[in-house]
Amino acid sequence: MTLPELQKQALQLPVSDRWQLVQALLESLKREAHPKLKQRNLSRLRGIAKSSTNTGETDPQEEYVTYLTEKYQ
Repeated sequence: MTLPELQKQALQLPVSDRWQLVQALLESLKREAHPKLKQRNLSRLRGIAKSSTNTGETDPQEEYVTYLTEKYQ
């Protein structure tokens, strides 16, 4: 199948299917262009989820309850 044929068929798809196709193609291009990007970015995040109990600030459970209370008021 040639590229023009593929484009013509893709344009006949419903909008939601075209969005899924675009997303799949973009993810494929990202993986091929930057195969080690995820690994490098994750190493930068090391330690970001440390608990505040180590510093003696507040209780994580209390923070979560406060968060949920504010969210669902």
